[in-house]
Parts: sequence; C-alpha cells; structure tokens
Amino acid sequence: MAVTEVRPKPASEDALSVALTQLRAAGRELGLADDLIEYLSRPQRVLSVNFPVKMDDGRLRMFAGYRVQHNFARGPAKGGIRFHPSVTMDEVIALAMWMTWKCAVVDIPYGGAKGGVVVDTKALSLSELERLTRRFATEISLLIGPEKDIPAPDMYTNPQIMAWIMDTYSMHQGYSIPAVVTGKPLEIGGSLGRSAATGRGAVDVLDEYARTKGIRLQGAAAVVQGFGNVGGAAARFLHDLGLKVIGVGDITGALYHEQGLDIPAMLEHRDRYGSIEGYEGGEPISNEELLALPCDVLVPAALENQLTGANADDVKAKIILEGANGPTTPEADEIFRDKGIVVLPDILANAGGVTVSYFEWVQGLERFLWDEEEVNRRLRQKMTRALHEVMEVAEREDVTYRQAAYYLALGRVADAVRIRGIYP
Repeated sequence: MAVTEVRPKPASEDALSVALTQLRAAGRELGLADDLIEYLSRPQRVLSVNFPVKMDDGRLRMFAGYRVQHNFARGPAKGGIRFHPSVTMDEVIALAMWMTWKCAVVDIPYGGAKGGVVVDTKALSLSELERLTRRFATEISLLIGPEKDIPAPDMYTNPQIMAWIMDTYSMHQGYSIPAVVTGKPLEIGGSLGRSAATGRGAVDVLDEYARTKGIRLQGAAAVVQGFGNVGGAAARFLHDLGLKVIGVGDITGALYHEQGLDIPAMLEHRDRYGSIEGYEGGEPISNEELLALPCDVLVPAALENQLTGANADDVKAKIILEGANGPTTPEADEIFRDKGIVVLPDILANAGGVTVSYFEWVQGLERFLWDEEEVNRRLRQKMTRALHEVMEVAEREDVTYRQAAYYLALGRVADAVRIRGIYP
C-alpha cells in the first residue's frame, strides 16, 4: 500500500515574528508587565496532527494539520480553519494570536484560535476533500466544541466544509450541535449575512472613517488585492458606495482599468471560472504594479506580509484598509507612518467575519434566526463603535490606528487575565 505525505512549504515571511513584534511593542508602550507580555506571547494550547486520507485510487496520503488556541481569558476560543499548501504551525499560532486581539477590539466574548491543514485543495476530488475534512475534524474533536472552541471558514474552506465538520462532530456526540462551527450553510443553522461579513465590515469601517473625517468616497479610486470571499465582497461594497475599483488581483494575476473595472461582471466571471483569469475587461498587470497603483484606498485582502519594507515606498494609496490578516509588516508600518498613509488595521478592519460568526453562534445557541437586515445593522454598529474607540485612543495617545487598536485589545485581555487570576 503506497503512502505519500504532504508537508508544509516554508512561508516567504515569518508571520509569527510580525505578530510577536506587534504584541511586544504595544505591550511595552501600554506599560504591561514583562511577565504578562510573555504570557500573552505564547499560545495556551497547540495541537499538531498527522493523519491519513484514502484517495480515490485507493492510495493513502498523509497530511499535517494544526489547531491552536491562543487565549481563553475573555471566552471560548474562536477562529477559522484554512486549507493551503503554505500552512505552518508558526503561521497558525500568529493567526490565533491576531484573532485574540481582533475579538477584543470589537468587544465580543471570545479568545483567539486558528487551524490549518497543509493541502492543495485544487488537487483533490470532492470526495477526497470530504474525507480529509472529516478526518481532520475527528483529530481536533478533543479541542473543539460549542462552549470551548468554535471553528469557521478561512482560506480555501467554505460553508460545505463547515457542514462536514459540524456533522462529524455531531455524529460523535450522538445529536446535532449546530453551534460547534460558524459559517455553515443556512439550511443547517448558518446566519444570513455571514458570507459577505468580512468585506462588508471592512467597508463599514472605511465608510464611517471617511464620514467622520469629511472624506468624499464617491468617485474615489480603490485597489483590491485578493478577489476571494473577502476581497470580492469588499470590491462589491466599494463599488456600491460609488468608488471606482481601478485594480483587482488574485492568485492568477491582476487587472487595471483607469475608469474603474466592472466589479459585478468580474464577480460573475470569478464565480463561473474560479478566478479572474480570462476576464477581458482590464489591462493585465503584475501584483507588484497592482500594489503600487496611485489610489485613494488600497485593500490588501490576500495573504500575510504583502506590504513590506521592500515595497512600502512604492505604495501610493492614501488609506490602507486591511482585509487580510497581517498584510503589513512592522517595517512597512513605519514607512507608511512617515509618508502619512492611514492604515486601518486588520484587527479592526477585518473583524466583520468573526463578529457575524459570533452572531451565528448566539443564534445557534438560542435556536433563533435573525433576518439579514438585523445582522447587517448589528454588524455596522459593532464595527463603527470599535472604530470610534480606536480613533479616540489614537487621538489621546498620539499613536497610529494599529497601535491604538492594540492598546485597546491588549488592555481588555490583560484586564480579563488580572480579574480572573492565575490558577492555581
């Protein structure tokens, strides 16, 4: 019986180093004790698994996967599961840490978690993907649960994969437990408004920021890197607000149109063909050129570490709205601050997804479904309130919005740790 193994590919940049640098800098500036910073810099639990999956041709392939729970001080762990060839344990630890701060910034009662499997889903059949998902769900079932750790979709996972995880967990328990995951299909307890929540929440933040600062968005130029669930939704809502989305990129390439791309047509093309490849409504450009386009708003909504010390000087945006987790390195942040570029940071701007996941979890526990208007209203309320709290801290402390968001998040988590105390 032949057995092959899929191992992680090394990341081009170390997301964990970025996450730790951000945490330690903010912790020192906030005056947190060194031992508390050290405590918050380490995940509370890390599960690493290696598991077999039977392929359609009868072979076994070994896959590596991880589930990390960073912190429980404010509530159950919450975070997505990504299926991607570049997944590493350090990346998952960094993402779990960012989830802790994200939940604290928007003030929802969760700690951070994250999961991942090292796999190229495009190389799997649907039945192979289901078997991989169910086996991974079984491997991490000792950690997850509706009161312990609630997974959600992330890169290359979707509502169907969440349905398989929910069903697998429920079969082990002997009854249906919809609140064990969020981002599920509506038919089995998902929430209206969840699929577009991250992109919608980011644009809600931008819209409120512009309104507060007297910035006119109608006719402004926007660039979106990443055209998946987050980037595609953000592009649609930017288009609906009246911005010209002049540049869009995904894993297959990037397109530019000075007068604005036809976003509804591009989304239709993406949904039909899986990417923007082959769309003929724009001029092909490189990802490097995409990030350097002169624009009013740049939305990095792809992988981590896209804006670095190597390319930050080339960025000509006035506002960076972070749709991805950790798209900007500390070196790039320094350059943007010196250039006067406003960064609306990831732990604020892309918290819409986990916010509506929280709403879905509450609905699952209550067995009561909210209508989409209610979900979107509550989402905007949460996002805009968090923005104003971050802006207030930034003005009072004379710091960037990222520093202010970290001050707010770390303060809330640190307070929870102090109040709960250290067991035993």
